[in-house]
Amino acid sequence: MSQVPGARRALAVLRLLAGSAGPLPASAIARDLGLPRSSTYHLLTAMAADGFVAYVPEERRWGLGVAAFEIGSAYLRHEPLERLARPLLRRLVDRVGEIAQLGVLHGAETLYLLKEQPPRHATLVTDVGVRMPAQLTASGRSLLAHLPAAQVRALFPRSFVDRTGQGPTSLRELRRVLVEDARRGWSIEDGYITEGFASIAACSYDHTGHPTAAITVTFRREDRPEDTWPALATPVRETAATLTTRLGGRA
Repeated sequence: MSQVPGARRALAVLRLLAGSAGPLPASAIARDLGLPRSSTYHLLTAMAADGFVAYVPEERRWGLGVAAFEIGSAYLRHEPLERLARPLLRRLVDRVGEIAQLGVLHGAETLYLLKEQPPRHATLVTDVGVRMPAQLTASGRSLLAHLPAAQVRALFPRSFVDRTGQGPTSLRELRRVLVEDARRGWSIEDGYITEGFASIAACSYDHTGHPTAAITVTFRREDRPEDTWPALATPVRETAATLTTRLGGRA
């Protein structure tokens, strides 16, 4: 780490502070990043001068500064996830001729951020801004399948919601489904949200390997026999992998 350029050291400090529960002493920052203590103090002092970190004298600890908050706020304003995903969804729609959506987990629900669809296509209840029970949606399950078991358990402590009388009804049943989804590499929802419609989804990852968003294609079940679903899953998975690359992520 001592041979890494100064800019990368500063970024490493920001990542460490962002991932901690609160401010850290300089000694802990030096230890966790493998830096000499003297270099760490010089680096923190320089970053503090530009507002990226702040020293808390009462605690003798360092935390994120206002400049770091401003960058995070700007990131949210720019809607980077949607901007990166929208052209990919459009290309996916052109490729498969079906509705494509971008979804994220919001607690135990799937929140839909984007939707692209071919002309004169049926409208779905899963529109932009709509939330659905994550265990019922292909997008939600594609994300849940790559979360730690303890996190999934914490998200579903009580009885499960259902819409059409189908889908997992217990944590044990959900776990079985998620294991299969993770093994297969994509998730399928068949009439759990809207009768007569099915969806296939695959997830994208951030730089830590955490599942971040899901790419979903939804279609009329009568138009696509079940034995064609694996072929449809291929462009969905490829689109999700491209979004992972755009996010600087890794599976």
